[in-house]
This record gives sequence, structure tokens and C-alpha cells, in this order.
Amino acid sequence: MILILLVVHIMVALALIGVVLLQKSEGGALGIGGGGMSGFMTGRSTANLLTRATAILAAAFMTTSVLLVVVHNRARAPVSIIDQGAPASPIIPPASTAPSTPAAPAKPAAPAPAGPSVPLAH
Repeated sequence: MILILLVVHIMVALALIGVVLLQKSEGGALGIGGGGMSGFMTGRSTANLLTRATAILAAAFMTTSVLLVVVHNRARAPVSIIDQGAPASPIIPPASTAPSTPAAPAKPAAPAPAGPSVPLAH
């Protein structure tokens, strides 16, 4: 179920990107997109079609987003401790044992041999 919703969600997102990019820029925010495609998608009917398609795709995108969250969270629903009931057998910790002592004391480390001493000349 989640995989099908995810595929539909991605297809709606890609369609929404395409429809938004087809629309003519009215604000000229960056100074691009005004003169290159003057005759391709012009007229009021095309603008109304693209506006409606954008609104429908945006609604579908929001719907699939919410459905993905709901389906995912339904699978991870929290379980109440009260609903689980008491455990079948009480959990008893294992008996503690005395710490073991080493059999022989550790030998001290041998001192490092000193290197030859060289007198300093002044």
C-alpha cells in the first residue's frame, strides 16, 4: 500500500513541477521567461487550464502526502502496557556470584634499561 502511494506521490510531484514550469511568468522576477516562448502556450483558455491543473495537482500532492503519513503511522501504532497484560512468568535476575580473584599476583614490569650517558662539553 505504501509503495503504491509513494509511486503515485512521485508521479504527482513530477507532473506538478512540469505544469508550473509551463506557466508564463507574470512577475518577471529574474528577467527570464518573458520573450522566448511568445506563441507556444498563450491565450486565456490555456492559462485557465494550467491554473486548474496546478490546483488539482497541488490538492493531489497534499492528499498523497497526508495519506503516506497516516498509513505509515498506522503500522507503528503505540501499544499500551495495560492492553498487554501481565507477563507470563515473573522475570527473576540471575543469582549474583562473588567476583573471582586472580590465581597469582601480577609481576611488576621490569625497568627499562638506561642508555649510555654522554658527558656534555661546555
